[in-house]
Amino acid sequence: MKELDLKKVTDEVERLCIEGNYFIGQEVLNKIKEAYEKEESEVGKNILGQIIENDEIAMNEQVPMCQDTGIVVVFLEIGTDVKINGDIYEAINEGVRRGYDKGYLRKSVVRHPLDRVNTKDNSPAIIHTKLIPNSDKVKIIVAPKGGGSENMSALKMLKPSDGIEGIKKLVVETVKNAGGNPCPPIIIGVGIGGNFEKAALLAKEAVLRDINDVTSDPIAKKLEEELLELVNKTGVGPLGLGGITTALAVKVNTFPCHIAALPVAININCHAARHKEVEL
Repeated sequence: MKELDLKKVTDEVERLCIEGNYFIGQEVLNKIKEAYEKEESEVGKNILGQIIENDEIAMNEQVPMCQDTGIVVVFLEIGTDVKINGDIYEAINEGVRRGYDKGYLRKSVVRHPLDRVNTKDNSPAIIHTKLIPNSDKVKIIVAPKGGGSENMSALKMLKPSDGIEGIKKLVVETVKNAGGNPCPPIIIGVGIGGNFEKAALLAKEAVLRDINDVTSDPIAKKLEEELLELVNKTGVGPLGLGGITTALAVKVNTFPCHIAALPVAININCHAARHKEVEL
């Protein structure tokens, strides 16, 4: 059984917090460049050009691509053949503290949702843990999530009779109501099934999928394609100022659910789509 070095966990989380805020994923940047070439609106094209320039400045000068450097969401996968001596959650939070200090990243977390006193170190992170059978690996995905896009997300308990058309209507309405607030072009994660909390987690996991991946679920694949087309027909456009590029991608994740339920969650990510990962 492999013993996990918690100091290594802290060091890697520190690094991923900084890199996630400085360096946009190359595949995402390529998508934005593709959208720039296709955009029909002069204003929209200009905005996409500025986004590309901004992202390249952030990478070259190693500064945050956005002033909102987010609350840190961590997806933690632990192999059952890994031995952990100590508190891995504290190791992660220490990495967050160090990363946000060393990287000069904005501290955006308050200790209580009602008294609104800042923790001043961007901890604690929101950590989701999954056990992986017959594995001696630990995978850490760090996803700093900004408030502008997160605030535009939604969850609704639809009726089964609402079906696919009801899901499409909900997604399109959510995007229209969001307008420019989540800084489009956006990436949309849709979680369908499970129950109230599972749908939200599915949606969050969906926005972390590779922007070019293709789901093996034929129903979800068709829905992803149809939703992307519908969303880009809304005319919201880059930063909500009009155009054909409202979303770069729509990702749909599903899970079995109760016969009486059709939970649907929509998690919106801004064009930065920040997440980095490591396997230990």
